Amino acid sequence: MRNVLITGCSTGIGRATALRLARGGWTVYATARQPATLDELEAAGCRVLALDVTSEDSMVAALAEIDGSVDVLINNAGYSQSGALETLPLASVRRQFETNVFGLLRLTQLVLPGMRAAGAGKIVNVSSMGGRLTFPGGGAYHATKYAVEALSDALRMEVARFGIDVICVEPGLIRTEFGATAAGGVTSTAAADDPYAEFNASVAKSTRDVYEGPLSRLGGDADDVAQAIEKALGKSRAPTRVPVTPSARVLMGLRRVLPDRAWDKVVGQSFK
Repeated sequence: MRNVLITGCSTGIGRATALRLARGGWTVYATARQPATLDELEAAGCRVLALDVTSEDSMVAALAEIDGSVDVLINNAGYSQSGALETLPLASVRRQFETNVFGLLRLTQLVLPGMRAAGAGKIVNVSSMGGRLTFPGGGAYHATKYAVEALSDALRMEVARFGIDVICVEPGLIRTEFGATAAGGVTSTAAADDPYAEFNASVAKSTRDVYEGPLSRLGGDADDVAQAIEKALGKSRAPTRVPVTPSARVLMGLRRVLPDRAWDKVVGQSFK
C-alpha cells in the first residue's frame, strides 16, 4: 500500500510525516486548509490538496482529486484549547470537537468504502497521551482525544473483517508550535471577579513550562512521531497503539498504577 492521505500538514506532525513518507517512496497526498502553506511538501514530491476537516464539501472535493481509493488515511488534523471548563464558550468546545473528532470520523467514513472494495487499508488516528490521562485546564482537548481513542477501538473491531487495520498513535510531549498554541489558547473571562483567573494563568504557565522546561527532555520532535508512523505502517501485523516519546510511556504508565486521588494530588501540585 503506497497511497496515503494526511490531514493537517501545514505544520508539526503532519508536515514531518508527509516529508518522511514521500522520501520513503509513498504517493503522499498532503492536505491543509490553506494549500499555500504546503509549498515545501510539494517541492519534496507530495501532491498537495486543500482539505478542511470541518467542511463536508471540502473533504468530498479533496477525495475526488485522488486517483483511486486511499490505501492509508492518517487523521492528524487537530488543535488544543485550554482553560477551566466553566470558562470555555460552548461554541469553542464545539469547534474543537468538529476538528478533532467529527472531522476525523467523517473523513474516515468517506474513505472506508474504497478500502472495503480493495479488501485492505489502514487508518492511522493521531491521538495523544492526553487520550489516556487528564490534566486540569485541558478538559475539552482531553475529551476529544478520549473520543478518538474510543472511536479507534470500536472501528478496529468493526473493519478488521474487511482487511483494514486501525492504528492509534499516542504522542507525548512534542516540541512543535503545539505547546505555544495551547498556552496561548487558555480561555478566561478576563473579568475582575473571574474565579478562575489565577488558575487559568497557572495553566498557561504550566503548559509553557512542560514544553520548554526540564520535562521537555522526555519529549521529542515531530519527526519522532513521523518515524513511529512509518514503522507502524511497515509492520505485517499492525500495532493497535503506538506511544511516542519517553514522556508518553512514563506518564501513561504512572496513570495506570495511581488511584484517582493520588493522580489528582501529584498533578495538582503544578496548578495551585
